[in-house]
Amino acid sequence: MRHILFTIALLSACSVTAQTAPISVETLKTVTQVLSSDAYEGRAPTTPAEDNTIAYIADQFAKAGLKPGNNGSWYQDVPMVEITAQDVRPFTFTGGTTPVTMAYRADMVAGTYRVVPRIEVTDSPVVFVGYGINAPEKGWNDYAGIDVRGKTVVILVNDADWQTMTRAGPFEGRAMTWYGRWPYKYEEAARQGAAAAIIVHDTEPAAYGWSVVQSSWTGPQLELDEKGDHLDQSQVIGWMQKASAETLFASAGKDFAALSAAASRKGFKAVPLDVKFSTGFTNAIRRQASKNVIGVLPGTPAAQGGAPSDYVLYTSHWDHLGRCDAVKGDDICNGALDNASGIAGLVALAQAQAKAGPAKRSIAFLAVTAEESGLLGSRYYAEHPVYPLARTVGGVNMDVLNVRGATRDFVLTGAGKSQIEDMAKGLAAAQGRTISPEANPERGSYYRSDHFSFARLGVPMLAGGSGEDLVKGGRAAGHAATLDYIANRYHKPQDEYDATWDWSGAVQDLDLYYWLGRTLANGTTWPNWYPTAEFRGVRDRSRAGVK
Repeated sequence: MRHILFTIALLSACSVTAQTAPISVETLKTVTQVLSSDAYEGRAPTTPAEDNTIAYIADQFAKAGLKPGNNGSWYQDVPMVEITAQDVRPFTFTGGTTPVTMAYRADMVAGTYRVVPRIEVTDSPVVFVGYGINAPEKGWNDYAGIDVRGKTVVILVNDADWQTMTRAGPFEGRAMTWYGRWPYKYEEAARQGAAAAIIVHDTEPAAYGWSVVQSSWTGPQLELDEKGDHLDQSQVIGWMQKASAETLFASAGKDFAALSAAASRKGFKAVPLDVKFSTGFTNAIRRQASKNVIGVLPGTPAAQGGAPSDYVLYTSHWDHLGRCDAVKGDDICNGALDNASGIAGLVALAQAQAKAGPAKRSIAFLAVTAEESGLLGSRYYAEHPVYPLARTVGGVNMDVLNVRGATRDFVLTGAGKSQIEDMAKGLAAAQGRTISPEANPERGSYYRSDHFSFARLGVPMLAGGSGEDLVKGGRAAGHAATLDYIANRYHKPQDEYDATWDWSGAVQDLDLYYWLGRTLANGTTWPNWYPTAEFRGVRDRSRAGVK
C-alpha cells in the first residue's frame, strides 16, 4: 500500500510537466564542442588536460549561477594512483600437448590493481571457473569445491544465462547483472585468492569488440589510492581473445565450447586444465590526485519552509581516454558523446534550475572523474560524500546524450529497481512518450556508469534516456544509429563533435531530468528501492538514522 500511495503522489507531482524547461541548445553545442576539441586532448584524468577541463566546468557552473559545492571550493580531491604496465611478457601456458603463447595486445592484455614495481607469476596452475560467480542468494557458486589460492582462473564474460533472449533466468536472462561485469569477476577471484584472473573476450556477451579492450586496458590505468596498495587483489588481471582460449583448451585436451555450455548450468564444477601459466611485467607508478567538480543551488532556508540540508543530485563524468590507439594518424579519443555531451547537459540543467530559483531542497551538480577507469570519481564521492547520502533524496546520472533526434520512447536502464522510475514514467507520459525495454540489456549498462556508485550505497538514481524509436526514421533508424556508434565511434578517435547533430532528443531527455529534479527538490517524498532490489536494505539502514 505504501508503494501505491508513493506512486500516486509522484504522478500527481509530475502532472505540471506538460510545460518545458528552459534547456539551452546553444549551451549543449558549445560545451560539447569545447570539451571534445583537440585542445583538451581527450580529457584523461591526472594529465595536464585535466586542469583545463575542470577549470572550464567550474567556470560554467559559476556562470550558470551555482555556488561552490565543497565548503567554498568547486573541487573535491580524489586520490589516484596511475599504474602503467611496461615490458609485458606474453602469456605462456605449458604442460599441454603443445605450449601456448599469447602476444600482448593482439591476443591478450594484462594489468594489475597492485601498486608494486614488479609483477611476476610463474608456473601458476590454471583452473577454468566458468562465469566466476559466487552468489549465495541464488545458490550458485562456481568456486565450490576447489581451492584456487595461488592459481590462475580463466573466466567467461557476462552471466551464465546471457543467451536467454528473455529476462527469465537466475541472472535475469539477457539482462546482464553485476555478476556478469568484469569488475565483479576480478573482485571475486581476489576474494578466492587467485594469483591471476583472465576473462575470455567474446564480442556478443561482452557487448563490445576486442578493439575496446585494447584501448581501455593498455597504457596508464587508474585506481583509487588507498591504504594497503591493493595487495589483497590478484597479481594479474587481464583478458584473452576467445580464439586464444580455444587454442589453450585444445592444448589441455578440453573442449572449450562444451565446457562453456556446462558452465551455464547450475551446479557446474570448476575444471583444472592441468597446464601452468606464466607472465610478468614492470609497473610505472605515479600518485596524483584527480578532482571531482561540485556546484550547488542551495535550497530555501528552513525558516521559509525549505529543507536545504536535503539534496537532489545530478551527476555526469567529465573524463575520457585521452591519447589512444591512432586511427589514420589521429590518436586523441575526444569523447564528444562520451561524455562531453553529458557535461553539457549538466551545465544546461544548472542554468535552467538556477534560472527557476531555489527549490525547497538543495540541488547539487557533480562532474566526476575517472568513470572510464571504473567509476572511480563517483565511487570516491559516494564513499566520502560532501553531502550525506542519507540526506541525498535521489537524482539523475547522464552518460551520452541523444543527438539522433526526438524519440517516441524513453528507456529505463536496469528497470524494475526503484520508485524513482515511477516519476520517469509519469514525466515521459507527459511528453507523449512510451516506456520501451532496453534494446541491449546484455550490455549491463546499469553497472557501467556512475549512478551505480550511489545505488550500491542506497541512493536511488535514475539511469535512462531516449529509446530507439526516432520520430524521423522509427526503430530501424534508431537501432542502426546505435550499432553504428558502437562499431565506429565508441572509445575511438572518431567520437568527435559533429555540427549536424540533432539535439531535439537530448532536449526531450533534459526536460524530463529537469522536472524530475525539480519535483524532488520541491517535494517531501523519499523514493526508495523496490523491496526486491539488492540496494533496498542499505537504503533502509541509511535512512533509519535520519531525524
